[in-house]
This record gives sequence, structure tokens and C-alpha cells, in this order.
Amino acid sequence: MMITYILFVLGFAILILGAKFLVDGASSIGVKAGLSQLLIGLTIVALGTSLPELVINIFASMQGSSQLAIGNVLGSNIMNTLLIVGVAAIIYPIKVESSVCKRDSWINLIAILLVALLANDFIFGKSINTLDTIDGIILLVFFIIMLYVLFSKQDATNDSDVNEAKVFSYLVSIIFILIGILGLFFGGKWIVEGATVISSNMGVSESTIGLTLVAIATSLPELVTSIVAALKKNTAIAIGNALGSNIFNLFLVLGASALIHPINFDSSLNFEILLLIGASLFLMFVIRFGKTNRTITRLEGILLAMGYFVFLFMTIFS
Repeated sequence: MMITYILFVLGFAILILGAKFLVDGASSIGVKAGLSQLLIGLTIVALGTSLPELVINIFASMQGSSQLAIGNVLGSNIMNTLLIVGVAAIIYPIKVESSVCKRDSWINLIAILLVALLANDFIFGKSINTLDTIDGIILLVFFIIMLYVLFSKQDATNDSDVNEAKVFSYLVSIIFILIGILGLFFGGKWIVEGATVISSNMGVSESTIGLTLVAIATSLPELVTSIVAALKKNTAIAIGNALGSNIFNLFLVLGASALIHPINFDSSLNFEILLLIGASLFLMFVIRFGKTNRTITRLEGILLAMGYFVFLFMTIFS
């Protein structure tokens, strides 16, 4: 039992490091293959932020732990929207770019509403709520459409704003990718096995473990990245990364999970979906109609962060 707990904790470190090695290796090969920094940023690097959630959900779906899978996605997105954006705004007010106002915030809201519609089958007269294979395909189709929109609408002049990928030799890049794959495999496997044992021993649902413990651990890299960016007064990265990660989680991670194994959707999780809808609408309202146009202030950041801790308290002690 103790070994299971140790591997569970160790799994997060290995999973996150594995994602970093895989992204660094793939980005290096992308540069050598002649891909632009912008293209690498929108695909390989963006995918890298959702790799931990994706790997955990794949293992969870393969083992039939569907509640862990859905809880992980919803918990990560709630943390991204409330805590990560909130903390960044508290450190330094976030000046939101026009692309976030006109595109990303709307795609994020559409993704949440689509998942809510697909998950609540009672709307269509069914007795059991599930995200099945068809739903997974629909989410993945929307993911492909989203990628097309990002590429077709992206201004090439913004290429200079993308962090340049490090370049290594082909041998080193391939070694990084292999190390990354191994890290993702073992990290994801240990986390899912540990989460299943912990939920059983504590007498709580797998969705609760996914909403809290697993979601917090997989979102820590984004939180640290946003804090560092905020300290450098570059807070626009925080909301861009948060919304981008949310969209990837809902379309790609949840879509792939449902494709592997149908996800039983507990209607009690509609509270988390409503919270995500409310938080997203709050951000959109603040960005458009707040006292400071297209800026998330420290006060609004405090409200977002407080909202997350209230949610965490309610989830743990409910």
C-alpha cells in the first residue's frame, strides 16, 4: 500500500518531466524540419500543456475509471480559469489581447456548452448520461475545426512573440522523445492506479479525486509558469495558456477518452460545468465591460482565486 502512495506522488513528477522532454524533443525536430516557431507553439507546445491530462485520461479510460477521467478534465479547467488567471491578475493586472476577446474566450465557452449538451443525455430522453464513442468523435471533429481556425486566423507577424524552441541534434531529440514517452507511460499508469486505491481507501468517488488531487497536480506547471510570467509583467500569457489548455482538455482530452471507453456522466458534475460556464462568462464580461477595458484587475483576480478555494472547500467537504 505504501509503495502505491509513493508511486502515485512520484508519478506526477515523472509525468510532467516526461511531457517536457517530449515537447523539447519534438519541437527541436520541428525546427530542423523547417516548421515556424509559431506553428510549433500552436501545436507541439500547446499540446504539451495538456499531455499530463491526456495521458492520465487514456489510462483511466482503458481501466474503466471514467469518473476519474471526467473529474480530471473539469477540475483542471476550473483551476485554470479561477486560480491560475486569478493569481496572475493579483500579481499584475492582465491586459487581454484582442485575439482572446474575439476568438479564444468564445471557443472556450462553446467547448463547455458542447460538453454539457453531449453529456446530459436525459435532454434527448435517455435514462443514462454518457459521453460515448459518437460524442468523442464529435469533440475531436471540433478540435480539428479549432486548429483550422487558429491557423487560418493567426497573424504571421505574431511569430516573434512565440518563445523559440531549443534546437538539439537529431540523436538527442529522439532520445528526449523516447524518455518523454517512457515518463508519460509510467507516470500516467502510477497516477491512475494510485488514484483508484486512494478513492477506495478514503471512501470518496474517483471524480472527487480527479477534481481535486489529480487536477491540482497536473495544473501546477501552468500555475508556476503563470506566476513567473506575472512577476515579469507578462500576464497576457496566463489567460492565453489557461484558455488554450481548457479548449484542448475539453475537445482533445475528453474526446479521446470517450473514444477509448464511454464515460458515465454523474449528473452531480453539472455543478462543475455550471461553475465553468459562470467563470467563463465572468471573464468575458470583465474583459468587455469592466472599468478598465480589456484588463483583468487585481480585485477581479482576488474574486476568481477566492471562487476556486470556495469550490475546493465545497468539493472536499461535501
